[in-house]
Amino acid sequence: MEAIKPYKKGAAYSYALGAFPTYELIAGKKENITGVYVHSQYTDAERIRNTCKENNIPVLKDDKLFSKVSDKENCYVIGVFDKYEDTLNSEASHIVLVNPSNMGNLGTILRTALGLGIKDMAIITPCADIFNPKVIRASMGALFKMRVQLFSSFEEYRKLNKKQEVFTFMLNGENTLEIQNCPKVELFALVFGNEATGLDDSYLTAGTSVCIPQSPEVDSLNITIAVGIGTFLFTHV
Repeated sequence: MEAIKPYKKGAAYSYALGAFPTYELIAGKKENITGVYVHSQYTDAERIRNTCKENNIPVLKDDKLFSKVSDKENCYVIGVFDKYEDTLNSEASHIVLVNPSNMGNLGTILRTALGLGIKDMAIITPCADIFNPKVIRASMGALFKMRVQLFSSFEEYRKLNKKQEVFTFMLNGENTLEIQNCPKVELFALVFGNEATGLDDSYLTAGTSVCIPQSPEVDSLNITIAVGIGTFLFTHV
């Protein structure tokens, strides 16, 4: 296997930095893994080697590589994988992110969605690179247990996913989303906008527009918090 280099978006491969994200990679996408690097100072090396052996994954050693591709001093495992494409389950509920640009937020949203039982996420481009190791790290490997599909527009997403009832989260949404009035629907698509600009007014007619009530002391909620609140209400209340 050719030694990996610092990540570039155009590369055909990416990698999970750290033991936990790498275990999640093995659990979710082992067919895409090309190898796992284990640092000579890793104290739990036997466990990761045994897991790799059980899954026929090559274990590699190159201590110098870790400082080249990771800015974290406590990174002792790197899981390398070929990039792949997913297709959403059209019979499931979805989260739709429109032009997310912050890699940390995107990773946190992936982890939050999976934690709340949503395994399908549509992302409208342009967007942050879902395979950037920073996204993978922020998601703690949740990316590998989800179906994430990119679309060039919201209209393209809807052409392929027509069964979901759409709810757009907007500061000027016509309906205030409360615990007592959260809609009970079988399939839904929860749509959230960019961290800085939110959704434009065209989304007011894309479905049912909702807003999360908040104190007038702030102008908006962080996108990761908004996704967490909205998804919890639709999945648990």
